[in-house]
Amino acid sequence: MEATAPLVVKPTNIKELAESPDLRFIPCNYVHDSCYSNSSATNDIDDSDSIPVVDFSLLTSHDSHQRSTAIHHLTKACQDWGFFVVVNHGIPENLMKSVIDCTHEFFNLPEEEKHKFTGKHVLDPIRYGTSFNTSKENVFFWRDFLKVFVHPHFHSPTKPQPCR
Repeated sequence: MEATAPLVVKPTNIKELAESPDLRFIPCNYVHDSCYSNSSATNDIDDSDSIPVVDFSLLTSHDSHQRSTAIHHLTKACQDWGFFVVVNHGIPENLMKSVIDCTHEFFNLPEEEKHKFTGKHVLDPIRYGTSFNTSKENVFFWRDFLKVFVHPHFHSPTKPQPCR
């Protein structure tokens, strides 16, 4: 009997790559440190700084000074970090948990189910994708994504069932 080489299955998305038992380091095409080494924003950030927190209630305050200060903090968070945590937004905790649970369910669907939502255009109202396409990209971002438009019309994937 002839010995055969084990079947090697290459990951097709970031979730599969991240969950791969063979992953020992981040592949070099995902490492971007040289892109940002000369950025003035990174020089202003102390490693001990925490992610900026934006209080939504202050952005909608009737007090113009509070609102102006909140807008300044939001602007600085966007410029220095590119992201922030929003608090006091009024979205119920159980709704946020449901969205996160549904998102986990979506990304745990079989690949053929997720690929039904692969958009052809950036403005498609529902679009699933990954930054794992070697035929289109040379530099990758560590992400799989599901983008949905919810305004002015609500769109969502038909699977998993809770997303409907």
